[in-house]
Amino acid sequence: MILTIRRLVRNTSGATAIEYGLIAALVSIAAIAAMSAMGTSLDGMFTNVATRLTCAVGGTPGEGQTCPTT
Repeated sequence: MILTIRRLVRNTSGATAIEYGLIAALVSIAAIAAMSAMGTSLDGMFTNVATRLTCAVGGTPGEGQTCPTT
């Protein structure tokens, strides 16, 4: 019985799996944060492009938008 407990205390193979799991979780959180920030930036860029294209063909831009003068 005591021998079994000593083996369990010395066993560290599960620690590696836990470390890999924590690293994967941190990488996932960083990726989600980066993609969220990039998504906001891309939304603004595509809105600007859509407004300019609409104005270029003589259309009326969306609500709250005006055609650029340049």
